[in-house]
Amino acid sequence: MTTTNRDDINRRTENRHLLRRLCAGVDSVKTVPIMRLLLAVFLAAMALLWVFRGAVFVTDAFGPLAKLFDALVQILLAVCTVVGFIAILIIMGTPWGSKRAREDLQKIGLINHAGEAPILVSKKQDKNNPRLTVWEFDPCGIPLQEWEDKQARIETALNIIIAKMVWGAGRKIIRVYAVPAESDFPALLRWNDKFLSADNFVLVLGESLLGPVTVNLAHIPHILLGGSTGSGKSVLLKLLLMQALRKGAEIYIADFKGGVDFPKVWHKKCRMCFTEADLLYTLNQLVAVLEYRKSRLAETGCPDLDAYNRATGENLPRLVFACDEVAEVLDRTGRSKEDKELLGQIENRLATIARQGRAFGIHLILATQRPDATIIPGQIRNNMDFRACGRADSVLSQIILDNTSAAEQIPKDARGRFILHDGTIFQGYLFDEGQL
Repeated sequence: MTTTNRDDINRRTENRHLLRRLCAGVDSVKTVPIMRLLLAVFLAAMALLWVFRGAVFVTDAFGPLAKLFDALVQILLAVCTVVGFIAILIIMGTPWGSKRAREDLQKIGLINHAGEAPILVSKKQDKNNPRLTVWEFDPCGIPLQEWEDKQARIETALNIIIAKMVWGAGRKIIRVYAVPAESDFPALLRWNDKFLSADNFVLVLGESLLGPVTVNLAHIPHILLGGSTGSGKSVLLKLLLMQALRKGAEIYIADFKGGVDFPKVWHKKCRMCFTEADLLYTLNQLVAVLEYRKSRLAETGCPDLDAYNRATGENLPRLVFACDEVAEVLDRTGRSKEDKELLGQIENRLATIARQGRAFGIHLILATQRPDATIIPGQIRNNMDFRACGRADSVLSQIILDNTSAAEQIPKDARGRFILHDGTIFQGYLFDEGQL
C-alpha cells in the first residue's frame, strides 16, 4: 500500500468520524442538561453580539463604507455562529482523551494495514455496574481476537484493568469494560452471610470487576480448582462446601493429611474419609445412590433431580464429594500392585460420577497444586467444566485451564485471586470456619 493510499484512507476515516462526533454531540445536547446550557450560553452571546455589533465593531467610523462594513460584520457573525455551533457539537461529541488513547494504542502496535489505530468514540459509566467504565472504539478493521491477544499491552497503554471486551453495534464497535489501574482488587474480601445466594444451588466464589462470580451446580455440576501452596485454594474450597451445607447438601470429604486442613467442626457436619479403603467405600455408596436415582428418574420420567423433587415431593438432597489435594488420592508413583488396583477402582468411581452425576445431583469439587498431567485423568478432567486457578506456574495453569493465563495474570504474591476458564479474574471471599 502506497503512502498516498494510506493518506486517502486516513483522511476518509477522519471525515467519517467528524460526522460521528457531530451526531454524538447532538445526542449529548438532547440528554445532558449542562450541554444544553453551554450551547444556550453560546447562542445568547452571539445574539447579543449581533444586537450590539455597531457598538462593538464601531461601524459608523467607516463613514460612507459603514453600511458595507456592517453587512460584512453580519455575514461574519452568521458564519461564526454556524461554525461555532457545529464546532461546539463536535467538541461535545468527542470523548475526553480520545486523541491520547489513539496515540497510546498506536504505540503498542494495535494498528491496521493502513497504519490506523482504533478511534475512541465513546467513554461512559456502565449503567449496570457503576464501577466500570465502558470504552467504545471504532476498531478500524482490527478483529477482536487481536485485541484479546494484546490485552496486557492495552491495559498498560491506557492505564486500565480490563474486565471484558466484546463486539457491539453489529461488529462495528468494540466495547472495552474496564476500571482504572489503581482500582485493582482488594487484597482481602471477607465473607458475609448476606452474600449467600437465594437461587437454588448457586454458589458464590467471590467478586470480579463485573460483580459476583457464581456457579450453579444444577447446570455445571463439577468444579476443578488449582493453585500453588498459599494461593487460597483450600479457603475457596471450604467456602463452596460451607454454602452447599447451608443449602442442604450432604458433603463427603477426602482428607489424607490427618485432619489438618479440616478441623473437627467439619467432622461433625460432613462424612470424612481418611484412608483409601474408606474412600473407596464412600465412592461405592455414592455410585450406588447414583444408580438408584437413575432408576427413580427413569420411572417418573423426570430429567433431573430438581424436576424429580418437584414431581414427588421427596426433596432428595444433593451430594457433594470434595478433595483438597486430589494428587494425594490418585498418584500411583511408587505404589504396590495392590495399591494401584485400589486407586484404579477409586479413579473409576470418580469418572462415573463425573460423567453421570449432573442429572442425579451428585457433584465433584476437586483441587490440586501438583503440576502433573497424569494426576487427573482425562475422563475425569474433561467432565469438569467449571475451572478456577489461583497463583500457579505455567504447567499447572495449562493443566487446569488449558492455557497459561493463571501464570501470566495472577500476581505472584496474590492470595485468594483466581482466574476462571473463561478468563474472568476474581478475588475469592475469605471464609472464617467459625462461621460454619
